[in-house]
Amino acid sequence: MSRRGNNIRKRADGRWEGRYYIADTAGSKKCKSVYGHSYKEVTERLLTAKAASLKQIAAPKQSVITIKEVAEKWLESIATSRKLSTIQKYSTIYNKYIKPNWGESVVDELNQNEILKELPETAGESVTKSIFCIFNSIIAYGAATYGTGEIHLSYRAKRSSVTSLNNINTINTTDQQKLTEYLLTELDIYKLGILLCLFMGLRLGEICALKWEDIDMISRTLHVNRTVQRLPVDTVHTSSSSKNNHTAKRKTSLYIDSPKTSNSLREIPIPDFIYDKLSDYYNTSMKCDSYFLKKNQPMDPRTYQNRFHIYLREAGIGNIHFHALRHTFATMALENGMDVKTLSAMLGHVSAVTTLDIYTHITGDMQRAAAASIDRSIGKAEPQEEAEPEQKGIVDFQPYVGKKRKPGTGCVSELNDHLFEGRYSPIWPDGTQHSRNVYAHTREECEEKLKTLIAEMNEERKNLKEQLAGIAPPEKLTKKQRKLWDYMRLHPEVTEFSTIAKRTGLARNTVKKHYGMVAAMLGRK
Repeated sequence: MSRRGNNIRKRADGRWEGRYYIADTAGSKKCKSVYGHSYKEVTERLLTAKAASLKQIAAPKQSVITIKEVAEKWLESIATSRKLSTIQKYSTIYNKYIKPNWGESVVDELNQNEILKELPETAGESVTKSIFCIFNSIIAYGAATYGTGEIHLSYRAKRSSVTSLNNINTINTTDQQKLTEYLLTELDIYKLGILLCLFMGLRLGEICALKWEDIDMISRTLHVNRTVQRLPVDTVHTSSSSKNNHTAKRKTSLYIDSPKTSNSLREIPIPDFIYDKLSDYYNTSMKCDSYFLKKNQPMDPRTYQNRFHIYLREAGIGNIHFHALRHTFATMALENGMDVKTLSAMLGHVSAVTTLDIYTHITGDMQRAAAASIDRSIGKAEPQEEAEPEQKGIVDFQPYVGKKRKPGTGCVSELNDHLFEGRYSPIWPDGTQHSRNVYAHTREECEEKLKTLIAEMNEERKNLKEQLAGIAPPEKLTKKQRKLWDYMRLHPEVTEFSTIAKRTGLARNTVKKHYGMVAAMLGRK
């Protein structure tokens, strides 16, 4: 049957169409249509549309409705369903571009050509896309709420935009070497956080919001569950009734939220090199609600970025944006043979397409290398000799696998193609394990530094052992109390609970509980 009722019919293309009438701004009737794949579906949509039309008629008639009126209502309607950072972005785009140019324009009088004429020339590719996206949402809301006309703005990117996307900032090999060596020297929790971003691809907001509970040392994975951003306070819903509301007086405030997208909720495997560094801090950290960089609250991204720039200056490196750490990680991963799908999951991208779009210059090189490999294997082509590169790149890096070293000789590891680490971890006379590191640009240089380090540490162990000779700890001490007694006997200058806990491997609460008793045994106040 082609027709069911006065206002519902079946079209030639197989779809069902329902028609209804609304009053336009001039007071005359205007025909509208809804569509569906079945009669029932169109009936439901028609009822909904008629109800909305009646609501509009009941409301005060507006002969003209402007973009400003619709936009403000639209922003209010999505305030509770979108992330605050998203609302802030929409508000910024609207206030900066849409409101000044089209705010007073009547919705029904706008068309795409007129909008394109008023488009700011200073707006870049990404900003223009955002303007069009927000514009479409405003117009769609106006059509559904006020019955205004519908237009869909489409934007065709310029050819040059693809090139601009690929101009990503990365840290070159020389600066990577300088930065890594600097961070490993006198390593602290802030430097360790930067290493996590460089070798695991974390965003600035993600590392600032990271908690110790997000790090699984057993499975050696790091869970990204949240991010922190600094947003204007007017986008944060604070109580304005209280005169003593401190938050309301501030221009900006930190806001903790879920990551950028649902895909950003992810697990990242911890590299062995980073795992060893994390272990020293993990055993002594407060793992309940303690943040990674700060104990009781997330680190301010602005503060951490400023600290990063200080590290760059001290390492003798030029100005680099913090996000370059993430780009560098992705570039290194692709150059070392990681597939795009895996990298996309580790970075938290929406899809592998996003990764391909951003790192086209790397994947293009990989495709050319693959094509050459296929040509050699299938086409039996002779491999072409390539010129020797001026500087060895990360793509040429091969981890060193040496022979098993004898006990007491330490170990040497190749961190990357330009940095070696030597480590010696002997057991101290007080029963604790002490690890010290040396770094060098070549294996030979690192071995020489390691020999000197071993000699110095063995001399310290000998002197401490002589100090303990003939001194027996009190009887009836538990294993933990004995360990604490041995350490405090040899290190009277150390009184910080956290430092003692870190060096003995005991919990901070355990040190705090028995410190007074052990101090009294040693004749200290």
